Amino acid sequence: MIQIRKGQAPAHLARAEFSARFRASFVDPEFRAEDPSIARLEEIAWRAYVDGRKAPFTQKAGPGYVDPNYDLSVEWITTKQRIGEAQLRWADPASPSRVLVICGSARNDGTCPGEMSKSFRLVGIARETLEQADIQAEVLDLSLITSEYGRNIHPCKGCVSTAMPLCHWPCSCYPNYALNQTNDWMAEIYERWTAAHAVLIVSPVYWYQSPSPLKLMIDRLVCADGGNPDPTSTSGKKAAKAKDLEMAGWDYPQHLAGRAYGLIVHGDVAGIEGSRRALSDWLDWMGFIDAGAQARLDRYIGYYEPYATSHDALDRDELVQEEARNVARAVAKTVVELRAGRLQAAQPKLSRPRPK
Repeated sequence: MIQIRKGQAPAHLARAEFSARFRASFVDPEFRAEDPSIARLEEIAWRAYVDGRKAPFTQKAGPGYVDPNYDLSVEWITTKQRIGEAQLRWADPASPSRVLVICGSARNDGTCPGEMSKSFRLVGIARETLEQADIQAEVLDLSLITSEYGRNIHPCKGCVSTAMPLCHWPCSCYPNYALNQTNDWMAEIYERWTAAHAVLIVSPVYWYQSPSPLKLMIDRLVCADGGNPDPTSTSGKKAAKAKDLEMAGWDYPQHLAGRAYGLIVHGDVAGIEGSRRALSDWLDWMGFIDAGAQARLDRYIGYYEPYATSHDALDRDELVQEEARNVARAVAKTVVELRAGRLQAAQPKLSRPRPK
């Protein structure tokens, strides 16, 4: 048996510390009239925390699972069903072509910055161009996690590094009610990726890297590349069972392979090439198909100019606006070829000697 290493996780919070953290959401004086009610809610939350009541609503897995008697989260089952329906829409040749246009910036005018992002403006350019090509363009604005109440993308917990089968498709780590890890947006985002025939990511560079909302989504998509569609096979999160499954031979299913992609990465000083290249490598690894050289764009906007006038710099830079349109045009053309079967026919079907 492979040794399972332990010793990092902290002990449970003391009651007083739990109380302080729970009540941090109710410090506004307007809540004082409801202190007795808050105390009752705190006691319920404390019991859920101590008991580890992750999923309060479950049902038997039923036929089609390794362990049909295992109690699966109702929310997980619902997410999986919606992903399955999205996959059918994606595969239906009579369905309209769809591109998911993703705004990777954390900035919008509904929160502290007080101004929309340049990424969002470029998303608008791309969306308009796709629609002109009779492609349905759906916008996923990741900045909403900074400006909407209760909108969360929780971080990946790294189940893959224990064993690939421990990473479930879709992710089963959330919601976790015992730890107040709820309102996980990824349940919806998985469905939107699955339904899309292509994704077009527009992202600025933050400190040489993708912005944190985009990186959160990227990490949580690891389950789409090799993830286990049957949590009952590991009895939920049983590390030993997952290790045994991986050592017996894991096929690393690529659940989103065969979709196309385009990228627009912009910055003002440095980091655009490395960020764009990392995004390309990630999507290539997942089995996505790039839409050609013109669909992988990295450009400086307002190079070493003041931040305060960066939108003016984008206004002036009509060439980068046209390049953004070209990314969308290349993605639209690739989607047409892909769905017609002409692109697959041109690419050899090769097995991966080192799947992971």
